[in-house]
Amino acid sequence: MPRRQSIYLVAIVLVAVTASALTAFWQNKPLLGLDLQGGVSVRLTATEPATEEMLDQAVEIIRKRVDALGVAEPEVSRTAEGVMVSLPGVDNQQRALELVGTTAELRFRPVCDVLPLMPADLAREGVARPAPASCEPLLAGDLTPSTGPLGVTLPEDDLADQFVVLGGRDNNQRYLLAPSVLTGDALEDANADMIDFEWQVAVALKAGPAGIDTFNEMAALCFVGAPTCPILPGFTNGRLALVLDGEVLTAPQIRAPEFQRDRILISGAFDKEEADVVALGLRYGALPIELEAENTQVVSATIGEDSLHAGIVAGLIGLAIVGLFIVGYYRLLGLVALASLAISGSLLWAIIAHMGTQSGLALTLAGVTGIIVAIGVSVDSNVVYFEHLKEDIRDGRTARSSVDKAFPVAFSTIVKADMASLIGAGLLWWLTVGAVRGFALYLGLATLLDLVATYFFMGPMVRLMAQSRWFAEHPERFGLPASGAVSAVGRTT
Repeated sequence: MPRRQSIYLVAIVLVAVTASALTAFWQNKPLLGLDLQGGVSVRLTATEPATEEMLDQAVEIIRKRVDALGVAEPEVSRTAEGVMVSLPGVDNQQRALELVGTTAELRFRPVCDVLPLMPADLAREGVARPAPASCEPLLAGDLTPSTGPLGVTLPEDDLADQFVVLGGRDNNQRYLLAPSVLTGDALEDANADMIDFEWQVAVALKAGPAGIDTFNEMAALCFVGAPTCPILPGFTNGRLALVLDGEVLTAPQIRAPEFQRDRILISGAFDKEEADVVALGLRYGALPIELEAENTQVVSATIGEDSLHAGIVAGLIGLAIVGLFIVGYYRLLGLVALASLAISGSLLWAIIAHMGTQSGLALTLAGVTGIIVAIGVSVDSNVVYFEHLKEDIRDGRTARSSVDKAFPVAFSTIVKADMASLIGAGLLWWLTVGAVRGFALYLGLATLLDLVATYFFMGPMVRLMAQSRWFAEHPERFGLPASGAVSAVGRTT
């Protein structure tokens, strides 16, 4: 056997063993989708016509809300008339549904203090109480805002009329905030603009008490550092935080006692992307459209486990039947086929486990189906090569001489056959959404690994076996015609 073939064989075995060992060492496991571990899925439909920009913004906001729930591999996608949300493994399904579909309000809150990320004195749970008129009782320690284990106010306690502790977008500090003085209803428009050679956010408020009048009343207090909006160390004026979905978008100083409603500028050393994010958050308040739930589907953990068990059983039964057939028909070559399948299977498992753990790629029941279908594709590659060997022997060649001649022709056929599967998988991925894309992904991935195992393992392994005397004198033990034996050829010549 050529040295290059030996290198291929050793390399692919080492890669497969190493991948399996690292998967076990790192404790990587596939991330199961909604249909395999249970969860909830809901289609949210806009109650009024919405633009693509509004739907895209809704998708991003809902995705941030879902991430805050700690849901692994949520699927949030835009549909023609709304948003589709799938939350696998979520515990409190009702709360999750309420969170993703509500149109939370933007709030303007005075900043009472800025805290380190997790100070010991506020990392305990507090009790919400009626809000006093100023920050003084809070700063004196007479009142402790309601906070969770991480030292920030939990979503259910983030009430407009209460003091709260919330994190900022940079996650480097927390803000001790007074009750809300305005909501997003006061906002008319917001845009990111380059002003005085820096990115700023230009804000326009509505006229009257529900907009600029109330804002200016608060601006006058923050400008002089009144108890309701104190001046913090290192600053010359009080600060007003703009809060969206429990996160401080920005907390600028109020540098004037009064503003014109359409000439309010927010600066904060923004780059273009940050200014755009703040402007979009301000402009839309929260969800830019009202969404209502349709076709809510709840999958219990028990049903998910049953689906997973059924998929595993189907795969094992199919593998066992294929294994019995391939070994019974091709004998020792059948064992090579199973070893090739084990090589590609171990690589596939390592990739699925790594992507599930590191990248959040979910394995769904459709994906399991794609893998099961790929078992047949992989075995078919071996059958193509073995049948080419048998045809060459029937044409008068020995089993040993047929090995090198048959593989290039067989591999060309295998590539063409696998390309049909790859094209089908690619079209399904491109033209479909949801579970069908999972089927296409895993079918395509398993098919590619089949080509790798065929070229780097199956071909070199058969060449290695062909060097043995047993292969030359007893080809029938490898599922090949007995006429290919060296002794038989010697007698005919």
